[in-house]
Amino acid sequence: MSAPHRLDRGHTDDLMSFLAASPTPYHAVANAAERLEKAGFRQVSETDAWEGSSGGKYVLRGGAIIAWYVPENAAPHTPYRIVGAHTDSPNLRVKPLPDNGAHGWRQVAVEIYGGPLMNSWLDRDLGLAGRLTLRDGSTRLVNVDRPLLRVPQLAIHLDRAVSSDGLKLDKQRHLQPIWGLGDDVRDGDLIAFLEEELGLGAGGVTGWDLMTHSVEAPAYLGRDNELMAGPRMDNLLSVHAGVAALAAVSSGDLPYIPVLAAFDHEENGSQSDTGADGPLLGGVLERSVFARGGSYEDRARAFAGTVCLSSDTGHAVHPNYAERHDPTHHPRVNGGPILKVNVNNRYATDGSGRAVWAAACEKAGVPFQSFVSNNSMPCGTTIGPITAARHGIKTVDIGVAILSMHSVRELCGADDPHLLANALVAFLEG
Repeated sequence: MSAPHRLDRGHTDDLMSFLAASPTPYHAVANAAERLEKAGFRQVSETDAWEGSSGGKYVLRGGAIIAWYVPENAAPHTPYRIVGAHTDSPNLRVKPLPDNGAHGWRQVAVEIYGGPLMNSWLDRDLGLAGRLTLRDGSTRLVNVDRPLLRVPQLAIHLDRAVSSDGLKLDKQRHLQPIWGLGDDVRDGDLIAFLEEELGLGAGGVTGWDLMTHSVEAPAYLGRDNELMAGPRMDNLLSVHAGVAALAAVSSGDLPYIPVLAAFDHEENGSQSDTGADGPLLGGVLERSVFARGGSYEDRARAFAGTVCLSSDTGHAVHPNYAERHDPTHHPRVNGGPILKVNVNNRYATDGSGRAVWAAACEKAGVPFQSFVSNNSMPCGTTIGPITAARHGIKTVDIGVAILSMHSVRELCGADDPHLLANALVAFLEG
């Protein structure tokens, strides 16, 4: 039997490279910026005065990036078309005093970030990556992308009840990774190791934002390679699609100003200077209006005509737990991106927003599916409602359906990332 027809996998191949090169939000936005630079975008500093020229621009702040393309014909009141996403994923993050150990084992003290499936972090080969702040205030990215740490699970011989009672993990006691042997644990050992990795002088690092990641590479899966497994799809899959779509439309005349807004800290509430509940997006959009000679009235007109697609992964129907899903809404992988709806505004989609999304998918020739939670299950949320409420702009929640969300390794259909990117292109083009 011949294999079924599949979309060109160039986009998904590139997504796997992006995932592997982006173990932290800081790496993700650096990689996004590099791709946008190749498309002609240029970084602007928030501390400089902005001028109103056309072309592609972007702002970097920590683990967030806002990028936009101003067409030649853009008026000060030209509305925006925004693709929103987030750069962070649940993981284990290094504490301020990282050096720890017991009984001849050297360990790294970690804190739980977001809501990970904690069992998925057990017995994995883990690397360490993040951002180091130097004594002069500058920052350096670090990525030890090789087996360095491991959270070892207790052998079943010492916990026979795990088979009947299930695995029970204490977040403080059971998730501290090991990274070597020795009884002489000294404060500063981990940071000294990273300084040596980067060729920095001893004592040069005075601050750090570090996190663990699985070093297992993304890969195709299945009889016909119709699936893709990898880390941090929630939500770097959407970030990557948004970057690709923005780069694809950044030329010529457009009726809207296309924007990519990729925020940090969605997994713990978005309340930070780089989160969706902060002032970053609104400040960038307003400054763009004013730099083009606009007034507050122009700003109000632009925002009133703006639409945001909040793109985040959602839940594909699980074959082993179908009863956890709404009985009439069963999104399937490789069935196209999903429109996410919740009448209690956990998602921001309404009927008019659905029409905008449907028009973009029709233009792109992309099928889409609908997702709604089982009435007996609590519904998750995204940056969508936050964006709508904070900025007063129409927002629609969409994404790609996956399995194993918040696991160290998630699963999607290999065609869906490309379908999402194509729909985003049509949306940004208007």
